[in-house]
Amino acid sequence: MGNIGQNHQIEQVLWPASVLSGIIICKIVYEATGLISSQYFKGYAKLSNAQKVEWNNRGFSTFHAVIVAVLSFHLVVQSDLFKDDSQGEMMVNRKSTLSDSVFGMSLGYFLSDLGMILWYFPALGGKEYLIHHGLSMYSIFLSLVSGKGQIYILMVLFTESTTPFVNLRWYLDLVGQKNSKFYTFNGIALFFGWLVARILLFIYFYMHIYAHFDQVRTVFPLGFYSLLVVPPMLAMMNVVWFWKICKGLKKTLMKARHRK
Repeated sequence: MGNIGQNHQIEQVLWPASVLSGIIICKIVYEATGLISSQYFKGYAKLSNAQKVEWNNRGFSTFHAVIVAVLSFHLVVQSDLFKDDSQGEMMVNRKSTLSDSVFGMSLGYFLSDLGMILWYFPALGGKEYLIHHGLSMYSIFLSLVSGKGQIYILMVLFTESTTPFVNLRWYLDLVGQKNSKFYTFNGIALFFGWLVARILLFIYFYMHIYAHFDQVRTVFPLGFYSLLVVPPMLAMMNVVWFWKICKGLKKTLMKARHRK
């Protein structure tokens, strides 16, 4: 009982602190992106105010994506936290201070990004971004406060690994490098990255749920049905976006071949 009470006290501090740190980090990276870009990229000064806002916004979006993808991969693949038979308790009940911190910081990011999307709506993203962020925040928050199913939320968070390629494509397009080889290479990397991280990973996601369904069914009802409903909605959005990526890559490759 003493350990449970102590852990609860730690969580009462850790959860809000990690969310707040996520918001603060977004603000710092947002400002740093603008400062560094203004000093080392001559074209930044020529951008409109709206373009500068999105430029800086994509800066902390990229930063969050890299950090959360690395930590999610570490927790799920490299650490022993979620390995079969590595601990006495069921996999769906396993968590750690690091995984809680990742969830809290991601909540801070999604809150920051959602706030900017709403403030500048629809300049930074339309309704699909509101749906995506809303579903993501709901899933992360539910898993954080319940401590259930964190392995599956970490798998979904790893899909953020494609975000840097998406943002780089926007940067290159904005500065007039849409016909460059680098733009083409980035498009190819985005295609394969999206295929692996946002299509094939979701197939593995449900294979894992099926293989461990005896554990998954022990999750409280709201968490259980959320695991079965929310990821398919995100997967459908990923498929739609993947179709758009495929069409865009096809056009880019056709233009590159025509230039030759």
